[in-house]
Amino acid sequence: MTDHSLSQAQYDAITDAAAHWCMRLHAIDCTAEERLAFEQWRDAHPLHAFEYEAMLEIWDVAGDLPRAESSVPAVRVKPATPWRTFGLAATVCALALPLAAYTGWNLGWLPNAYQHFEATDNVRQVTLSDGSQVELNLGSELTFSNYKDQRRVTLKKGEAFFSVSHDMQHPFIVKAADGSIRVTGTRFNVWMYEDQVRVNLIEGSVLVTSNDALPGDGLRLEPAMQARYRHGDFTPQISQTYANDQSLAWRSGKLVLDDLALTDALPLINRYLNKPVMIADHSTGSIRLGGIYNIKEVDNLVASLPRVLPVYLTRNKDGNPVLNSIPQQVPKS
Repeated sequence: MTDHSLSQAQYDAITDAAAHWCMRLHAIDCTAEERLAFEQWRDAHPLHAFEYEAMLEIWDVAGDLPRAESSVPAVRVKPATPWRTFGLAATVCALALPLAAYTGWNLGWLPNAYQHFEATDNVRQVTLSDGSQVELNLGSELTFSNYKDQRRVTLKKGEAFFSVSHDMQHPFIVKAADGSIRVTGTRFNVWMYEDQVRVNLIEGSVLVTSNDALPGDGLRLEPAMQARYRHGDFTPQISQTYANDQSLAWRSGKLVLDDLALTDALPLINRYLNKPVMIADHSTGSIRLGGIYNIKEVDNLVASLPRVLPVYLTRNKDGNPVLNSIPQQVPKS
């Protein structure tokens, strides 16, 4: 996003201010007055908010850097004041950034390419800087960082279909929730809702782990296999996919529910909703739902459920729609 009415100096000043606020809001001693001042600055111009969000993405990438133990002897220094710290940081960045970037790339700490993609109202196809192709489902968001020894995608939310450019020397890693998917070149789909992740392999092979903090490379998938995991799982659950599996129907704009219990169907439905649908009780969750729906009209699907299922809709205190089963009448003897 750019504003051609601004001069380069004005644009640079906004970028510098965004960097300053990013540092201050992450500081332990940031005050309530500073946070209020930041909100006033952010809301003063759309470009302020845009530049600040860009700084946050860079901050997130920096957070992934390894914390290597230094061989340099420790030196006791006088603690700097917050503003002195900021001044020193700015000076060091200005003088050392080119060298740090070159060194960071060679050590595998910093990427030489960073991309951010979102799909809101339409399925979106994008090309990563390594040549890989990604198709994003509605409401999906991911980032791509190209490091010397690996290519890393973080799926922040939603669903994506990957056609990965083959490179044995640079594995392609997709981080989703607590786990990750590691490949060198293949075609696969990753679906994520809250802490649930499902991986469908179409071509090639992948290694899937449910928790990156655990040892090991994960479990290997072959084509026509699926892996599922969620927070707390020690290993993914592996299964075969059926010949008529419709989990990739979203690429054609469709949501296919194949006679699923509402407990299993709602995560697939809620992916497309601002207010997820809740289930009142276990008996409601066991009611089954099938059909083919347009992914852009899932709101209409929710409104129609009382007409096709023995349920009625209420709202909880947070405004979420809640499905309740209609009690069956016991026949009179």
